[in-house]
Amino acid sequence: MIENLERLLNAHPYIQTCVWFLGLIVGAWLAGHVVRFILRHTITRMVERMRFFKGHDVEHADISTRIASCIPAFLISSGIGAVPGISPAFAAFVRNVSDAVIILFAAMAIVATLRLCGQIWQRRHDDSGRSIKGYVQIATIITYGVAIILMVAALIDRSPLILLSGLGALTAVLILVFQDTLLSFVAALELSSTEIVKVGDWIEMPAMNANGEVIDLSLYSVTVRNWDNTYSTFPLRKIVSEPFKNWRGMAESGGRRIIRAIPIDQTTVRFLTEEDLEKFSHLRRLTEHISREKQAMAEWNAKLGDAAQVPGNQRRMTNLGLLRAYLENYLQDHPALRKDMTLMVRHLDPGPTGLPLQIYCFTNTTQWIAYEGIQADIFDHVIAMLPEFGLAVFQEN
Repeated sequence: MIENLERLLNAHPYIQTCVWFLGLIVGAWLAGHVVRFILRHTITRMVERMRFFKGHDVEHADISTRIASCIPAFLISSGIGAVPGISPAFAAFVRNVSDAVIILFAAMAIVATLRLCGQIWQRRHDDSGRSIKGYVQIATIITYGVAIILMVAALIDRSPLILLSGLGALTAVLILVFQDTLLSFVAALELSSTEIVKVGDWIEMPAMNANGEVIDLSLYSVTVRNWDNTYSTFPLRKIVSEPFKNWRGMAESGGRRIIRAIPIDQTTVRFLTEEDLEKFSHLRRLTEHISREKQAMAEWNAKLGDAAQVPGNQRRMTNLGLLRAYLENYLQDHPALRKDMTLMVRHLDPGPTGLPLQIYCFTNTTQWIAYEGIQADIFDHVIAMLPEFGLAVFQEN
């Protein structure tokens, strides 16, 4: 039977060539599966000993499959010359295609490794808010760019230096085509060095309709989850070319500013009488202030001599001034306000809508809901106390 098979193969050389070629392909395919099995188990055992890896990380990256895929192409490239009856031209063609396939899968393995490293770094440094996603994407573009040049060089069986020398004439075209990528890359470098924006920051960018938390920083774009649960995505370069507000400083300081004014009806502002002062002196937050101011006013008026007989010459207290003193002491006593930050009650420029009485202070929390509750409680109290001082809120009819 073997002799008959040998005579058949000798009589039909092309059958012998097909058998050897098919055997080479099957052998290369089996070798690839064996190598993939060995690599998968070897890498899994190595990963189990590393604390910063998770089992599914390497499995999802599928690096072993990409590396093992190089083996069949390598065996075909190495063994095609040993197949009897193969013409040198066809052998060279198969070798060139196999080399290109090796380069492709090698590039895919490198890219998968880069992405895996990026995921691990991001997970270990998640609290920092920094993202290296842009750098991983740049490295991916470079890897595939080099791989394309090497693959074309392998297919045409020429040195890659020849292709690189021809790229000089295409530089202007490449810059035009990859303009956004280059600008985004420069922006990514600036963001990385200055850290003006990080993942987790609250930013306001009216030009991009963005007002919320940064959830993703990639090479090309920034994604913001707005407070109304919508998403705004815009080019990364806009961060360095458009004005925006970053609330990170507020969050890091631990205090959020309250700056709000109530318009006071200016016709309700008046001087206080002795009876008024006696009544207000019973308020705990004004007892010391009234006593101190009475003494200061008495000393001032005593220096006036006979001129003190005219009320307009005297130094007197007003209901609005006393309200400011009351509110300053009220804010100092408030348990939800920071006493180590600016805290004051002041007037703003009066106008046709009244005299704005502004409260300027900082809460001891940056949480939105808690902040709004503290602010509302303060102004509820202020508005309710106005009639006690004979004052009224200005309201247009």
